[in-house]
Amino acid sequence: MPKYVDPEARRRDVVDALFRVVVRDGLQRASLRAVADEAGLNIGSLRHYFAGQQELMDFAMQSMLDRLGARLLRRVEEIGELGGHPRPEQLRLAVELLAELLPLDEVRRAEVAVFLDFSTAARTSPEFAGLARRTAVGARELVRRVLGRLDACGALRAGLDLGAETERLTALLDGLGMTAVLHPDLLGAQACLSVLRGHVGELAAAA
Repeated sequence: MPKYVDPEARRRDVVDALFRVVVRDGLQRASLRAVADEAGLNIGSLRHYFAGQQELMDFAMQSMLDRLGARLLRRVEEIGELGGHPRPEQLRLAVELLAELLPLDEVRRAEVAVFLDFSTAARTSPEFAGLARRTAVGARELVRRVLGRLDACGALRAGLDLGAETERLTALLDGLGMTAVLHPDLLGAQACLSVLRGHVGELAAAA
């Protein structure tokens, strides 16, 4: 009797293989054959799940966003209502939520590396542009919500332009992520966290 293969589980395995290829060799070398070899499949089996590279890339990016979204949702549930926490705890929880966008461990490092390659490819490949833009918009929306929640509970300095601060903080996260992936010897995980904490602390109202 043929062994049953869960198609969704197999797709996830293929996505994990794609991530490994991109992190190790770059997006430009993530051909269907390279991903199939990494996943331990023949090219025919891979095509059973993905018609072509475009479909595989789209599914992989969406899967990454779904994973990140699930982690962020858990963080949001942990935070609950920020107003119910002392000021230092409010800031700590906000930093931990924002830190999900930084390459602080192997999972997040792979996500940021894949996103950087994908975003670079989107500049000249229209087929990637829509999803790359939605990802960038989603990151800004997350930052805006975190700052808005901190502001609503009085944790931020009065008179801040939240639109401008959203752009500043988003740019900081983007810069930290890119540098930490490209030059981990210059910027490690603890340094990333320290810079993020310092920036959020500068936005905070006096205790």
